[in-house]
Amino acid sequence: MEYEIHKEGKFEYVEVGVGEPLILLHGLFGALSNFSDLIEKFRHTHKVVVPLLPLFDLDLLHTSVKGLAKYVQQFIDHKGYNQIHLLGNSLGGHVGLVYILSHPEKIKTLTLTGSSGLFENAMGDSYPKRGDYEYIKAKTAATFYDPAVATKELVDEVFEITNSRIKVIKIIALAKSAIRNNLGEELGQIKVPTLLIWGKNDNVTPPFVAEEFHKLIPNSELAFIDKCGHAPMMEVPNEFNDILEKFLKAHA
Repeated sequence: MEYEIHKEGKFEYVEVGVGEPLILLHGLFGALSNFSDLIEKFRHTHKVVVPLLPLFDLDLLHTSVKGLAKYVQQFIDHKGYNQIHLLGNSLGGHVGLVYILSHPEKIKTLTLTGSSGLFENAMGDSYPKRGDYEYIKAKTAATFYDPAVATKELVDEVFEITNSRIKVIKIIALAKSAIRNNLGEELGQIKVPTLLIWGKNDNVTPPFVAEEFHKLIPNSELAFIDKCGHAPMMEVPNEFNDILEKFLKAHA
C-alpha cells in the first residue's frame, strides 16, 4: 500500500483516517513498510500518523534518542495533536518513552513493542558489515521468527543504509545513545495505560525485557505472541492488531 507523504517544513509524515491520533514511531530500519497492516486496520477508527524520523538527517551531535524525541515533540506541537495514542517499535519505543516522560499531558495511551530503553542487544557485536549482502540478509532475517518475513525489498533497504558510510556512523551513534539512555529509574513516572506487545522469540529485546517494562511501568499490561520476533506488527499483524484494538477500545 502506497501512502502520500506530506511535507511541511522539516517534517515528513503520513496521516490517514479521522479520530484520536494514533502516532506510530518506527525503529532504525523500515518505516512505512513495517506498519502497513496496522495503518490499514486503524485508519477506520483513528487518525493514524507516521512521522518519518530523521535518523540520518540530524547533525551528529543530535543523532541520539533525545534528539529524535525533541523532533517528535516539535512535530506534535506543529500539528497540535492531543489525546495521543503513542505506539513505538524498537528504537521508536525508546524515543516515545523519552517523549512521554517530559510531555505526559499529551498522551492518552502508550504501546511498546520490542522497545529499547532497558536493554540493548540491538546492534550486536560486529554490526554492520558494509558491502556484505549475505551477512546483511542473515542479520535482517534473524530479527524475525520466520526468516521469510525478511523480503528482498526489506533486505535491499537495510543493505542500502548499511552501505553508506555516513549512515553507518549515525546508526552506531544512535545505538550508543540508546545504550546510554537506560530509563529503568524513570519508568515508574509513566501513569498512562500502557500496553506491551512482545514476540516470545524476540532475540533483540528478549522477553525478559518486556517483563521488566511490565514490572516498572505501573499501569501496564503485557501480551506475548508465540512464534514471533522483534517486529510483531509486521510478523503477525492480525494477532497484533486484535490485541491493540481491544486495548484502544478499553481506553477510548
